[in-house]
Amino acid sequence: MTETTPTAALSAAGVSIWLDDLSRQRIQSGGLKTLIAEKNVVGVTTNPTIFAGALSKGEAYASQVATLAAAGTNVTDAVFEITTDDVAAACDIFRPIYDTTNGFDGRVSIEVEPGFAHDAEKTLAQAQQLWNKVNRPNAMIKIPATIEGLDAITETIALGISVNVTLIFSLERYRAVINAYLSGLEKAKAAGIDLSTIHSVASFFVSRVDTEIDKRLAAVGTDEALALQSKAGVANAQLAYQVFEQAFTSERAASLIAAGANKQRPLWASTGVKSADLPDTLYVTELVAPEVVNTMPEKTLEATFDHGVIVEGAVTGAYDEANAVLDAIAAQGVSYDDVTRVLEEEGVSKFIISWNELLDTVTAALESAK
Repeated sequence: MTETTPTAALSAAGVSIWLDDLSRQRIQSGGLKTLIAEKNVVGVTTNPTIFAGALSKGEAYASQVATLAAAGTNVTDAVFEITTDDVAAACDIFRPIYDTTNGFDGRVSIEVEPGFAHDAEKTLAQAQQLWNKVNRPNAMIKIPATIEGLDAITETIALGISVNVTLIFSLERYRAVINAYLSGLEKAKAAGIDLSTIHSVASFFVSRVDTEIDKRLAAVGTDEALALQSKAGVANAQLAYQVFEQAFTSERAASLIAAGANKQRPLWASTGVKSADLPDTLYVTELVAPEVVNTMPEKTLEATFDHGVIVEGAVTGAYDEANAVLDAIAAQGVSYDDVTRVLEEEGVSKFIISWNELLDTVTAALESAK
């Protein structure tokens, strides 16, 4: 693998490329191994929407579904078995990367049931169940960054379980997520857990911010408002990186790092463009910075590999401009706080819809296998 491809350049700039997709077909066909070998993919993220899509085209799952149906397995348990098996198999494929990167990469994320997003106790309990079932050190448990999720994040980290915090939209909530992570590390340290074994990423959503803000700017309709479209997502993420830099050079974080802890890396999520008018690598090339993850749908990965222009320093030199963008949007009467509130609510509800679709798909498969 030469360092001439854009994905190789992106990796060399300190960005870990994770694939925002997983299916049994991708695992069994060798497609995942090909992306690792040729396109610098070093991890995978999943969510209920991804599994709902995989199961709806589910020939690769037929044998396991038949076995589960014969055993009289209920649909919730069947989904648990099927999804954790996929994640465990992917973890095994990525294990060499996990070993060579000291646990930073080679990660495969699986999400708690989205209906638990506002229930810390159920989230914590299921995080433990998923972690124990997958039983791979390179798994990560995804927990939504709702207010209730923050407590679950702290308690899950405190048990020594690695966490991917998902559905982060606002800078204020991101700061709370970092605090939850550090609080978890402090509890883990007090319990005598080896902090070096605990990893975390904070998944900051990008394109959805543009989609919601652009809609509101279009409603304002002035030239000034329209000129600000498709700028908020990148600006918001760039300022999140500034928060990351500040938080992990604090005295509190430094003392934990000295005790063996790892930084919780920012992860850019929702990085596929939602408009054909935008460059298809926008949420990759504008967010190049060391110590971050960019999880990409395959279409975005292919576009980046084909024609991404990777410029180092795209984030750290942009803080003043990013602040100016968000200030200008606020001056147009668009409420940042309301936008991020709506996006969190929509994010949870979209995953619940996908979860129900997943249950329906597996229910139908179990019935037809009987």
